[in-house]
Amino acid sequence: MFTGLVECTGKVMAMNPVATGARAVIDIPFAGELRLGDSVAVNGCCLTVDRIEGEQVEFDLLTQTLRVTSLGQLQAGDLCNLERAMSGSGRFGGHFVMGHVDSTGRVTDITPVGQDHRVSIRIPAAYSRYTIDKGSITIDGISLTIARKGEDGLLEFWITPHTWQRTIMHRYRIGSIVDIEVDMIAKYVENFFAARS
Repeated sequence: MFTGLVECTGKVMAMNPVATGARAVIDIPFAGELRLGDSVAVNGCCLTVDRIEGEQVEFDLLTQTLRVTSLGQLQAGDLCNLERAMSGSGRFGGHFVMGHVDSTGRVTDITPVGQDHRVSIRIPAAYSRYTIDKGSITIDGISLTIARKGEDGLLEFWITPHTWQRTIMHRYRIGSIVDIEVDMIAKYVENFFAARS
């Protein structure tokens, strides 16, 4: 379980293809605090630490992970958002994030507005039903509030300078592919009412 509050960014050192998917090597600032088997959200996708060498941490990415997320597009030198699994004694500042990416979306507009940025992202229509104005969604592991819900899965966000600079968002371009995880509570509610009917 995560909160969607990105701790820092890491640098991809290598993406090595293997028979079952790929093996990612990422330089992580908090590598010294990790142990084998720990969970780390990489751009919102929950991955398991498999090897630690200094500040370089290795993760196995299954074929399913590469199919559903944008992680397969990562290349050496790219930055990625990082968050460790939440602790039972920590503050809960974002929203419930499972680290189970539902699909990908695409950045359609980036507009500087004063010190902030207005960013529009189109998500698949199948997941739009889980979104509401002022509701939460996870974009590349970042817990964001939907400022405006448009048609055909178009969502608009207002990004503060803190989030813009401390995450990979400042590297977004029109057409950038992003990982999305919709609100898990909305999915539970839908499943509950579907079962009742």
